[in-house]
Amino acid sequence: LELEFPCDFPIKVAGKTHATFEAQICEIAERHDPEFSADKIRRNQSRTGKYSSVTLGITATSKEQIDAIYCDLKSCELVLWAL
Repeated sequence: LELEFPCDFPIKVAGKTHATFEAQICEIAERHDPEFSADKIRRNQSRTGKYSSVTLGITATSKEQIDAIYCDLKSCELVLWAL
């Protein structure tokens, strides 16, 4: 699938529920997308409350930008996976 930039690009991120999980994810998104707004996050939590997930709506400007966001998300100790 070929993307045309700029475009809206959703990224789903999951991790263990933690007080700073969402703040850390937002900081990573803002670092790579100056137009990112935490208002556009969709949040979910597992039935037990042990895990949280967020879907970020970023404005993708290049494949390199997307790769860099995934790299930073995966290096965050609170993140289990990012899709």
